[in-house]
Amino acid sequence: MLKVGAHVSIAGGVDNAVENQVEIEGNCGQIFTHSPQVWDHGTIEDEEAEAFREGTAERLAGPWVIHASYLVNLCTPKDDLRAKSIDSMQQEVDAAAALGVEYVNVHLGAHTGAGVEGGIENAASALDELDVPDGVTVLVESDAGSGTKLGGQFEHLASVLEQSEQDLDVCLDTAHTFAAGYDLSTPEAVAETMREFDDVVGFEHLECVHLNDSKHASGTNKDEHAHVGEGLIGEDGMRAFVNHDAIVDRGVPLVLETPTEDGKSFAWNVERVRELREDVDA
Repeated sequence: MLKVGAHVSIAGGVDNAVENQVEIEGNCGQIFTHSPQVWDHGTIEDEEAEAFREGTAERLAGPWVIHASYLVNLCTPKDDLRAKSIDSMQQEVDAAAALGVEYVNVHLGAHTGAGVEGGIENAASALDELDVPDGVTVLVESDAGSGTKLGGQFEHLASVLEQSEQDLDVCLDTAHTFAAGYDLSTPEAVAETMREFDDVVGFEHLECVHLNDSKHASGTNKDEHAHVGEGLIGEDGMRAFVNHDAIVDRGVPLVLETPTEDGKSFAWNVERVRELREDVDA
């Protein structure tokens, strides 16, 4: 089964995410449990959590992913920010357990002067502070790699997985990967980039994909998403990616974070992904 969906709103209650996903004809997806711009997580009521779990079981294939707050910085050398980041992540993995969500996705953050090795060590040790409930896995997301942000190189992801005592996996964002300098714009480029990912990180750790096209060229480190097939990755690259054996054979969920513009929203992109998969199946 092709698992494709989008990052949808929980406005009015986390259980509303199920209906929001169904409306765009997605069958898996991603949510924030609270505003990603603040530390306050608020409270998810038991009734909301039960409705979310039941709605998901009845109407969606899954899985869901919780995206951690944008404020979280696992790589930071600053004690206060590190403590807040760990606390926020603990609340996210606990929320995931309450909601029956399998994954919590997080960016490594920026080392802000600690250096690449120091930042990776900080991230791994911060993740080791978490008490991750059974059935929940933390995913480290690939990054566009601007400034001192880590995660733009596959080696960064592999190093965190190796150094951490947690059972971590990876979420690969196609727009970020492309912006970081890994070409995905042709079938040949997709094959080469995926070979490198497997060599460095390993397909066994690829548990989710943020499927986004890019408004900027490969290697620019600029993170701005485009509709599937209409950015600089383009239709050929996106078709090759969604039909790559590592995605198809392992049933990796494809979660859209595409824009709402030009009269196109998540529903258009979900349908486009299905068309690109059918192009090969036909």
